[in-house]
Amino acid sequence: MSQWVFNRDAIRAFRFVRCGFDPGSGVAQLVYAFDEGPELVETVTVPGAPFALDPVRAAAADRALQLLHLVAGVSYYKAAVPAQIRIDGDAIDAATAALMDEVYLHGLGEFAYRNGLDLRERVRFPASAGEGPVGADRDGGAPAAGLRPHALVAIGGGKDSLVSIEALRALGVAQTVTWIGGSQLIRACAERTGLPTLNLGRQLAPELFEYNRLGAWNGHIPVTAVNSAIMAFAAVVLGVDQVVFSNERSASYGSLIEGTGEVNHQWSKGWAFERALAAHLRSHVATDLRYYSLLRPLSELAVARQFARIDQYDAHFSSCNRNFHLLGERPVNRWCGVCPKCHFVFLALAPFMPKPRLVGIFGRNLLDDPAQVPGYDALLEYRDHKPFECVGEGRESRAAMAALATRPEWREDAIVARFAREIAPQLGSGEAGIEALLVPDDEHGIPAPLWERLRARFAD
Repeated sequence: MSQWVFNRDAIRAFRFVRCGFDPGSGVAQLVYAFDEGPELVETVTVPGAPFALDPVRAAAADRALQLLHLVAGVSYYKAAVPAQIRIDGDAIDAATAALMDEVYLHGLGEFAYRNGLDLRERVRFPASAGEGPVGADRDGGAPAAGLRPHALVAIGGGKDSLVSIEALRALGVAQTVTWIGGSQLIRACAERTGLPTLNLGRQLAPELFEYNRLGAWNGHIPVTAVNSAIMAFAAVVLGVDQVVFSNERSASYGSLIEGTGEVNHQWSKGWAFERALAAHLRSHVATDLRYYSLLRPLSELAVARQFARIDQYDAHFSSCNRNFHLLGERPVNRWCGVCPKCHFVFLALAPFMPKPRLVGIFGRNLLDDPAQVPGYDALLEYRDHKPFECVGEGRESRAAMAALATRPEWREDAIVARFAREIAPQLGSGEAGIEALLVPDDEHGIPAPLWERLRARFAD
C-alpha cells in the first residue's frame, strides 16, 4: 500500500476513531483520522492519578470523555472540512448530533468566513435511532454521579476570571483555579490567588502541524467549547459538581459583516452555547454536574467595574491575546498596546480606575496616541465592524468613551477628544449611557441559591 499523504482537497471523510481513559495515569486519548490516513492522537492529562472511580462515576467519566472526543475533534476537522463525518465507535443520539452540528457550524463561523467556505452542507453529524446516553434513567437523562460540592473555575489570566474567583471567594464557595496548557503567565496569575490550582494538560496530535505545512485550512476554532469539555471531563474524574467560566453577556454578540450577517468570534463564550452545553451535560453525562458562567448577567463594562475594585492582580493579569500563542508567549510584556484586546480593556477600565493606576498597568496611555485611531474606530463600530476578538459591544465602547469625554483627566487625550469632536455628534438619542449598561441581566445559568447571594455584589 502506498504511503498516505495529506491532500486537503482530496480528503473525503473525517473519522472519530476511538477514545479511552487510563485512571492509573490520568491520561485520556482522543483518536481521529482522515480517510484511511494515520491516526491522530491527542492526549488530555488530569493531574492527581491514580484515580479510583466507582462504577457510577466511571460510567459518567466515560460519557464525558465521549463528549470531549466529539468537541475536541474540531481542531482536526477544520484542516480539510470534508463533507463526510464518520463515527467509528458507538453511534451518537440525535441530541448529541444536533449539538455537534451547532458547535462545528457556529464555532467555525469566523474560520469559514475568513477562508470563504460554506460549512452548512458539510457539517452533518450522523445520528443513531437510539435515545439518550448509555446508563440513562427511564426519563432519558443521565444518572447522578455522586459529585461533591466544589467548583473548577477556569482562569485565562485576564480580568474576567479574576472577578469570578474573588466573587466566589467572598461567598465562601470552595473552588480550584483551573487552566489548560503550559502558559506561565496564567500559572503566575493562578498562583497569585492563593487558592488550590489545577493545571490540565492537552497535547495536540503532532501530525496536525505537518498538515498545516502541507496546506491545511487554518483559522479560529471554538477554544472555549474545547476547554469546557475538558474541564467537564476533569470534574467528573475528580468528583466535583461545578465547572465555572467567566463569559459576560457581551460575548453573545458578534461582528456584523456587510453582505454576510453576524459572525461571532467568541460564539462558544456566548449564552446559546453555554445553555446548550449545560443542558447536555445534565442529560447525557451526569444530572448533578453544573456548567455555567458566573459573569453572564454582566456587560463587559460591569465586569470592568468589578475588577477595578481589586488591585492585587495589577502586575499579574493580562488580557492581551498576543501573549497567548500556540508556539509560546511573551509574559514579560503583558500588554502589546496595539491589539483590539489591549484597546478595549484599557477603554473599559478607564471610567472606573484612577488614571495613574491604569496607565501604570499598561505602561502608556493608549487613549492619547493618535496612531490608535483605527483600532478604536473598530471598537466603536465607526466606519468599521467590531474586531474578531473577545471584546465588548460597540455600544459599550461608545458609552465608555462618552463618559470619558466629560471627565477633565481624560477629555484632552487625543482619542477621547476626537470622539467628542467627530463621532459623538453623529450618535443617535437612543445610545445608552454607561449606567444603563451596568445593570445585571436575568438571562444566565447560575444556580439560584448562588445567584441570590451574588446579585447584590454585582448590582453595587
